[in-house]
Amino acid sequence: MKLTKKRHACIRLEKDGQVLVIDPGTFTEEDAAVGADAILVTHEHLDHFNEDRLRAGLEANPGAQLWTLRSVAEKVSAAFPGRVHTVGHGDTFQAAGFDVQVHGELHAVIHPDIPRITNVGYLVDGSVFHPGDALTVPGADVDTLLLPVQAPWSKISEVIDYVREVKPRRAIDVHDALLTDLARPIYDMQIGGLGGAEHVRLTPGDSSDA
Repeated sequence: MKLTKKRHACIRLEKDGQVLVIDPGTFTEEDAAVGADAILVTHEHLDHFNEDRLRAGLEANPGAQLWTLRSVAEKVSAAFPGRVHTVGHGDTFQAAGFDVQVHGELHAVIHPDIPRITNVGYLVDGSVFHPGDALTVPGADVDTLLLPVQAPWSKISEVIDYVREVKPRRAIDVHDALLTDLARPIYDMQIGGLGGAEHVRLTPGDSSDA
């Protein structure tokens, strides 16, 4: 399985000629979902779900399908009948040849005054876990954790403890569009030194085996 980092929270996975894209949001490339056979969206926030980017992917490939939670599915299902699937915590399914497990139910707390929305994470092929905007521990072995490294709802101690709790072989940064170049070496040092796992930062467009 080949893993390619796109901007912010978006990841592209390739295996056996099939392509799966997770969270093509507003901060990622306009064509992030183009070429996908399957698309997964963790929740409705614009940096994870951009309707134009999603539609571009589904229109470019008439066989492409989307798996997501109800709040996103309701926005696009009428335009793509039979191609949009609603999922929730505990579900399992196959998407373009990838085995996917769904973990998690709620977005992390941004502030007590802001209602929490639904958020799901996806464990792909029992190896790669994308938690969306939550520090969900999937209760299964994870080889590669896609780590939401910086967000309005987190602090670095929580990010480090999350890596420690999941215990992946490696953690690859996602959710990093708001992290400045000045801060990156500090995050690299602290997460890499304290997380207990290999810590990897990929430039958008860079790939790694997964």
